[in-house]
Amino acid sequence: MSGTGTATGITLHAAAPGWSLDADVVVVGSGVAGLTVALRCAAAGERVTVVTKARLDDGSTRWAQGGIAAALGEGDTPEQHQADTLVAGAGLCDEEAVRILVTEGPDAVRRLIATGAQFDTAPGTGEILLTREGGHHRRRIAHAGGDATGAEISRALIDAVRAAGVPHAEGQGRIEFIENALVLDLLTDAAGRTAGVTLHVMGEGQRDGVGAVRAKAVVLATGGMGQVFSATTNPAVSTGDGVALALRAGAEVSDLEFVQFHPTVLFLGPDAEGQQPLVSEAVRGEGAYLVDANGVRFMQDQHELAELAPRDIVAKGIMRRMREQGTEHMYLDGRHFGAEKWENRFPTILAACRSNGVDPVTETIPVAPAAHYASGGVRTDLRGRTTVPGLYACGEVACTGVHGANRLASNSLLEGLVFAERIAGDITAHAEAAPGEPVIPDPSRLPLLSYETRYEIQRIMTRGAGVLRSADSLTQAATDLERIHDHAAEELERDGKTAEPCVETWEASNLSLVARVLVAAALRREETRGCHWREDRPDRDDAAWRRHLVVRLTPERTLAVHTTETEQF
Repeated sequence: MSGTGTATGITLHAAAPGWSLDADVVVVGSGVAGLTVALRCAAAGERVTVVTKARLDDGSTRWAQGGIAAALGEGDTPEQHQADTLVAGAGLCDEEAVRILVTEGPDAVRRLIATGAQFDTAPGTGEILLTREGGHHRRRIAHAGGDATGAEISRALIDAVRAAGVPHAEGQGRIEFIENALVLDLLTDAAGRTAGVTLHVMGEGQRDGVGAVRAKAVVLATGGMGQVFSATTNPAVSTGDGVALALRAGAEVSDLEFVQFHPTVLFLGPDAEGQQPLVSEAVRGEGAYLVDANGVRFMQDQHELAELAPRDIVAKGIMRRMREQGTEHMYLDGRHFGAEKWENRFPTILAACRSNGVDPVTETIPVAPAAHYASGGVRTDLRGRTTVPGLYACGEVACTGVHGANRLASNSLLEGLVFAERIAGDITAHAEAAPGEPVIPDPSRLPLLSYETRYEIQRIMTRGAGVLRSADSLTQAATDLERIHDHAAEELERDGKTAEPCVETWEASNLSLVARVLVAAALRREETRGCHWREDRPDRDDAAWRRHLVVRLTPERTLAVHTTETEQF
């Protein structure tokens, strides 16, 4: 796939780089995907620079509660894992990508353990404890610290990359870190090959301000875009920066309409905004169940797996019951667990609930769906290559084809591991010539939006492109988003004025671009499939819509949308 992109010449408004450094590989992001790429590339002798928006441990990985899915248990097989993944993906998974995930996954988890990750094990035997989550027919979710799996994986990988941050034996590379840095745009040479990135370091040491890292390969591992909605489980740094950068660079994105809304997020009130506490699916996997205000279970008649149905089905079940009863949330009942199980198996969730005035030991937990995971992203092939030569994408920012229309629970950490290793293998297997000097084109710059616009975009997206969508709601969202964009563009063209370049305005501008693409795709897909729920088109339509929507940004700053058959992905 690599090499089919079209350079746009579009960049963010920013100062010219005031400093630069050289590397072989730039990894943008410090979650499971990014750090795995960095470790594997450094072990093969590459000089790696890891750029992360906050601290190394501030990415999305550390918030993952439930665990990592792999066929590790007795009687389980990759084929069974594949079958569950394909069902959850609602007809849009790339079967070869899923086969790679489930067959390479178990050994990838074992290598993660060898790196230092410590999963929960059974007393006496030392066997990894496995649980179930929605959509899985077997117990195949490995967890750590009860419900702190992501934090443990993050700890192990950070320890490993810090150890690799010093010179090694001859033939090995090293890893350098740039923390508190927002990556702005891709650098390319005269032949259109990746030549590095520009970035802005936020008040950290001698590299303050805008700089550049020159490299032959750039790996986007920037995580998700949950902050495009008012309420999300994503951290504040998840503003779609990787997808926006890729679009400006001419790369294709795919399936952005498929945003998974996690069914059970702690309900903090109708006006709650920002990152919301997640109540892991593993709580239901251990036997908690959903009830309405009258204590009636309502998922049993909606799917054979009841509360453990795929996430889109559970989220829809909750929303239907809320609409029927005119309420703002449902309840999760785990009182039968008792205090000991809550304290030992789910200490993080217990603490989050209690800090917000709910005690799961004695009370039901108020829950409602909130934006959680982007199943789509920057379109890649099976080795993580995008349509721009030298640009790779991995983890939530990527669309590998694994997730289809709805991610199967706990496949995300595994996807990050497996495809990060494949990216590292591709980079190190090919002795690419160093790119030429970066070419700075006469930019067709997108207007920068004010910081306050971020909240307006979030409200527009929550109203029009949330769990429930329709032609009317999406059309209104598209109109409102274009109004914001057009007003800023007109000011730029007429008066040369734009918002002051800074982290807040760059983030708002990235969110605006991502939101426009998401809404354009959601409007085009006139059916209900997976986590894309159109009230006006309630049925799945395989004849017309068993295909992907691919979007790119044109040099004229417009969005080009086309479809591709599933088999051609």
